[in-house]
Amino acid sequence: QSNTSLVGFSTSNTPLKDKMSCFRAAPLKVQMPALSPTMEEGNIVKWLKKEGDEVAAGDTLCEIETDKAVVVLESSEDGILAKILVQEGSRGVRLGTLIALMVSEGEDWKQVEIPAPEPKTPTAAPPTAAGPAPPLTTTPSAPKQLRLSPAARHILDTHGLDPHLAKATGPRGLITKEDERRPAPPAAAVTSPAPVTVSPPIAPSTGRPTFPPLSVPGKPGMPGTFTEIPASNVRRVIAQRLTQSKSTIPHAYASVDCDLGPVMKLRKQLATEDIKVSVNDFIIKAAAVSLREMPEVNVMWSGDGPQALDYIHISIAVATPRGLITPIIKDAASKGLQEIAATAKALAKKARDGKLLPEEYQGGSFSISNLGMFGISEFSAVINPPQACILAVGGTRAELRLAPQNQDGPVLHTQQLMTVTLSSDGRLVDDELASRFLEKFRTNLEQPQRASL
Repeated sequence: QSNTSLVGFSTSNTPLKDKMSCFRAAPLKVQMPALSPTMEEGNIVKWLKKEGDEVAAGDTLCEIETDKAVVVLESSEDGILAKILVQEGSRGVRLGTLIALMVSEGEDWKQVEIPAPEPKTPTAAPPTAAGPAPPLTTTPSAPKQLRLSPAARHILDTHGLDPHLAKATGPRGLITKEDERRPAPPAAAVTSPAPVTVSPPIAPSTGRPTFPPLSVPGKPGMPGTFTEIPASNVRRVIAQRLTQSKSTIPHAYASVDCDLGPVMKLRKQLATEDIKVSVNDFIIKAAAVSLREMPEVNVMWSGDGPQALDYIHISIAVATPRGLITPIIKDAASKGLQEIAATAKALAKKARDGKLLPEEYQGGSFSISNLGMFGISEFSAVINPPQACILAVGGTRAELRLAPQNQDGPVLHTQQLMTVTLSSDGRLVDDELASRFLEKFRTNLEQPQRASL
């Protein structure tokens, strides 16, 4: 009886594999999400849960490096993490890619059903040639004496050109500067691909090199070699946005010197009350108050034209190991100095730790970049689109200035000056408006009580 049952099971029309699949747990898919508006792909930095761990809604599953920062991915379901499909350290994971599977509570996570990979569209194979083409070998020809005019020799040395590619048109075979400017004849078309071996170029009779040495892969230390450094998502996005800004936004620049004497005096008074604020906190407050008093500067450019903003969110540039990021102090005009100082300090720490949330670095209306702590006296910053302006802040310096005349005559006194440069979008903020804004900013900074600092 026992043998009969065994034979009947093994000869069933339903395969054993299909029978077992009936008991597999239906998966809950975890896909690569869009964690920022400009994100197209992400990197899995670290998994914070292991396979078999229980997960509650809101628990963090992993850390993902976006084009802005490192952001944690939270679970939207209760269940068990059954299978990690994309391991930590994986780079360039496209949006919507399946990165993990979960199962519902009570199900066997080891029996999770893994979906079959999506079939890839086959690409047409390139046509094959009837037979292998013999390698094309160029043998060195005997060097010939070249006659160069002084101007032609200067062009060759400056640009590293090969004089053998020029066709001499001067008297008695002399190569002139006009010959160097003529384009080289087009190369003959090759009907089928074939490996090409090119002999080393022949040095001209002058003894000067024809062009810089070529890079040789796999031979570090050779002249002309280099090492490629992989760029992070943040670095790539910074490069794209800087290129977009400088190529599409007409930048205009204006600078002004501000006297920091009143700010320094007020800082000392606040320090006696155990209130610690930085010069940058005063700058943030003065810029926000100036935007509130001049709303025509608090604008941005959209596809349809200018847009007036009803909020004043100041983006502050923070340098991190991954690149520059601009966390936002929201409603800065209505905040006090202590609140601005505490918010800026907390955001800067989160930025350096890569823990900023998307809402903490998106949606600013005006940017400030301060390089004064690095000893930079003044500089011009690149506008952060779609914003209209960015304020570049240099360091402080002591200068002797002539005070207004009094009964004893002219008096020299020392001023602590700081240069700020406003980069503005010429489509939104013209030179006259930028000048008035800088004057307003200087007044608010030099009279902190007036700006309700």
